[in-house]
Amino acid sequence: MTFTLSEIAAALGAEFQGDGSIALSGAAEPQDARADQLALAMDPKYADGIAEGKARAALLWDGADWKALGLDGAICMTRGKTAMPILTRALDPGLGIAPGIHPSAVVEDSAEVGEGARIGPLAVIGADVKIGANAQIGAHASIGYGSVIGDDLILHPGARIAHLCSIGNRYTGQSNSVVGGDGFSFVTLDKESAVESLRGGMAEGETAVSVEGSAHWARVHSLGGVEIGDDVELGAGSTIDRGTIRATRIGRGTKIDCQVQVGHNAEVGEDVMMCGNVGVSGSAKIGNRVVLGGKVGVSDNIFIGDDVIAGGGTNIYTNVPAGRAVLGSPAVKIETEMAIRRELRRLPRLADTLRELQKTVTKLVDKG
Repeated sequence: MTFTLSEIAAALGAEFQGDGSIALSGAAEPQDARADQLALAMDPKYADGIAEGKARAALLWDGADWKALGLDGAICMTRGKTAMPILTRALDPGLGIAPGIHPSAVVEDSAEVGEGARIGPLAVIGADVKIGANAQIGAHASIGYGSVIGDDLILHPGARIAHLCSIGNRYTGQSNSVVGGDGFSFVTLDKESAVESLRGGMAEGETAVSVEGSAHWARVHSLGGVEIGDDVELGAGSTIDRGTIRATRIGRGTKIDCQVQVGHNAEVGEDVMMCGNVGVSGSAKIGNRVVLGGKVGVSDNIFIGDDVIAGGGTNIYTNVPAGRAVLGSPAVKIETEMAIRRELRRLPRLADTLRELQKTVTKLVDKG
């Protein structure tokens, strides 16, 4: 697929300079760009790479002297990053699935698949499934019975959607992602479990909990489904468990990175960003526009307000009010955690000082 520089500028809502007829079939970093690729140098620090490559055209920062850089044409933007969603979408070759349904795919007779579908080899579409228009379903992907999915579905190879799930338009599931697996919910039938006893609080002086004969776990089955809004993306190897009775819910526009776990009955708001290795425990509630950095852990049955930002590695054990930025384990305000870290770095010197003081006090006591 080839675009001219002028066509790319029009798609970006920007103006081109120089030769707008330059044909471009892709994009590349400046030093690696070929003559038919758009060099991406949206910051002056990348300018030197243009001379190393063979690009004729580039996406540059506002005010750049494209002629001095030896280019035949350019698009200059104040915030070049804002061009990336449109540019990369236009240049993305897609999954390469042939139109129609591959002969080896299994589509149940009662399933309804919209127009323009591309279904790859060995994919499985269960009974009573409803899928909107323009679906792309990769090899070995599967959709369980009774699930309803909107238009423009993209399921990468090996992605899973379990039974009785409801998903909006433009959902993307990367390889090995799973929507609607059973929740991790068990209970001991005869006696209170050690975990329940610990949560209930230990008597003064107790240091351990032991409830004899209580470790025989019985499964609580997951009867709820998963409900996902429009424009949600789920990264490779990530999982969203189905609810116990009510559905686990993911709001519109939420983006979930790789290897993220969302537990049963959790409710996630709109436009939430979850980075890799985030873990959200069951029944947690997360507001809108929340950002959870890598390896953030969220405890069960707590609430995180709108616009909260949690830095990487944070463990959130209690409710967080709207608009707060938190860090650390347990999570505290970022400025508090930074102060704690500064003091921690001083601990070795403090320990040395304390030892010197101890020696001095000991000498004084001995003299007395």
